[in-house]
Amino acid sequence: MQIGKTLLAGIFAVAATIAGTARAETLADAMSSAYENSGLLEQNRALLRAADEGVATAVGALLPVVTWSANASAQRPVPIGSNDVTANLQIAAELTLYDGGRTQLAIEGQKEAVLATRQGLLDLEQQVLLRVVDAYMEMNRSSEFVALRQNNVRLITQELRAARDRFEVGEVTRTDVASAEARLAAARSQLAAEEGGLVRARAEFIAAVGRNPSSLRTATRVSIPQSIESARALARTSHPAIVQAQHNVTVAELNIARAQAAMLPSVTLNGSVRVNQDFDDSASVGISVGGPIYQGGRLSSAVRESMARRDASRAGLLLAVQQVEQNVSNAYSFLQVARASREASERQVSAATIAFEGVREEATLGARTTLDVLNAEQELLDARANLISAQVDEVVASYTVMSAMGQLTAENLRLRVQIYDPTAYYNLVQGAPSAISAQGRALDRVLEAIGGN
Repeated sequence: MQIGKTLLAGIFAVAATIAGTARAETLADAMSSAYENSGLLEQNRALLRAADEGVATAVGALLPVVTWSANASAQRPVPIGSNDVTANLQIAAELTLYDGGRTQLAIEGQKEAVLATRQGLLDLEQQVLLRVVDAYMEMNRSSEFVALRQNNVRLITQELRAARDRFEVGEVTRTDVASAEARLAAARSQLAAEEGGLVRARAEFIAAVGRNPSSLRTATRVSIPQSIESARALARTSHPAIVQAQHNVTVAELNIARAQAAMLPSVTLNGSVRVNQDFDDSASVGISVGGPIYQGGRLSSAVRESMARRDASRAGLLLAVQQVEQNVSNAYSFLQVARASREASERQVSAATIAFEGVREEATLGARTTLDVLNAEQELLDARANLISAQVDEVVASYTVMSAMGQLTAENLRLRVQIYDPTAYYNLVQGAPSAISAQGRALDRVLEAIGGN
């Protein structure tokens, strides 16, 4: 218990110091910090850049391939009229002129995969921001609960002192004193539990936001569509999970066409230049044409496999739509319950406050016992705790609805951050620049900057 008090005192001391030197932190501030410092987002931004490189790799298959080779050999004994050492250098080039469209289909498929990965990144961004909302509001809830329990301990301590004074003059019995002592012990136990909850809430805040919490402002619920039908319609057209599934279906369909194109012939232009140790050079150029005749049914099997994966992707799209619609409905339900609970709790607090003040006044006149006062105070405490929870739940539920619609992003929330541009890196690599080109050197500088951060 002493350790918990010491730790909690430290938390309050830090919060008080920060609050005295800086403005109170808003929910938007916390979400901005998480957006800029999330390791999960950084990880998946790197995976998106890897997907961008998949387009460059596919584009490279349409560009010339130039290679070089060199060899040298010595022989003993030396044949008459020959050199003892022979050497040559060869440069060869190859360019695909026609491959049935396989490479172009691969490029289109990689582009769709990039678009799907971007949507996956947006979905993860929603998860990161919603976790911040949960952590921020839980920190608020726990702080309010601790303050409520501390006030409860003070009130019961006063009631116990008053009961003992009245017992000394014979106005109440020993039972009244014992009741107050029991309630005080229970209140202290509940305070310890809430202090532990605050420590856990602080740890979750640090994990979600990436830093210690400061003085937190009270957050309000976010604006959302008035009807569940409007929310569902928006979710069906823009939720990242649905859009990602749509791109996955397109990828699967392109893979079918690509597998079918593998049965077509290909045409390749090739050439080479050879120079030997005597600087005698030779050159050649030619066209190669070829294609499959029989490969044991492997190509046909690849087509059927691609069709099966296409069917699976379509089913995945249907499941994504159903899941998103269910999430919207559930989120709206939670919001309606929280709103109704908050309204009822406000009325409960108002009535319980009047009742508590009346019972305490009657107790001073001898018309009520100490137990009556303690019961009334407990009812007021429960009402206030219910109101705090309902207010927190309403804010969280409103952001959950926004997430279920696919709108909980830094851009839609207008957070004061540098929005990550998923197209910037793609635009640099989509043409498959070489390492020695100006664009290739620019890419090196970009990657060095990212790695330095």
